[in-house]
Amino acid sequence: MKIGLYFGTFNPIHIGHLIIANHMAEYAGLDQIWMVVTPHNPHKKKETLLEDHQRLQLVYLATEDYPKIKPSDIEFKLSQPNYTVNTLAHLQDKFPQHIFSLIMGEDNLKSLHKWKNYEVIMQNHEIYVYPRISSEIENLAFKNNPRIHFIDAPIVEISSTFIRENIKNKKNVQPLLPSKVWEYLDYNNLYKK
Repeated sequence: MKIGLYFGTFNPIHIGHLIIANHMAEYAGLDQIWMVVTPHNPHKKKETLLEDHQRLQLVYLATEDYPKIKPSDIEFKLSQPNYTVNTLAHLQDKFPQHIFSLIMGEDNLKSLHKWKNYEVIMQNHEIYVYPRISSEIENLAFKNNPRIHFIDAPIVEISSTFIRENIKNKKNVQPLLPSKVWEYLDYNNLYKK
C-alpha cells in the first residue's frame, strides 16, 4: 500500500487539514493518509499546545468518517527530539509491506534542505506537495526532482493559531472544525483561557 504521511501538531485539527488529506487520498495515487501527530517537545514550553493524547483524540474524531485517513501516534513512541528521517526509517522497518511518502506544503519544501539527512529522505521516499499562497519554489533542484510531485490541491488558508486565538476571544469558529472536534473542544473548555 502507498501511504502518505501528513505530519503536524494538529493543535487542533481543522477542516483545512482534512481537505488536504482527503484530496491527497483521492487524487494523488495514495491508498491511505496517516495523520502523524507530532509529540510535544519536552524542551519547548508551549502553553497553547494540548496534551499529545488530546490532540490524537481530536484526529481520531475528525477522521473516523474517512476510511482512507488514519490517525498515527508513531512519533509518541520514538525518542525526542525526533527527526522525520528517523520516523521514516522506523516505519519502513515496522511496515516493510508499505511504501511511505511525505505530504508537505510548498512552504516546507523551501526549507527541506535544512532537514536532518534530507538527501536520504529524497532518495528513499516520494514527496507530495500541496500549494500555499505566495509560495515560490526557489530551489530548482527540488522543482524538477522526479520524486517530488506537485499536487493541484485546493489552497486552504486556515490556521490552528487563528482558531485557538479566536476560541479564546469567544468568536464562533465552529465552521472551521469538524463537528466532533468542535464538540470535544467546547465540552472540555479547551483553548478558552
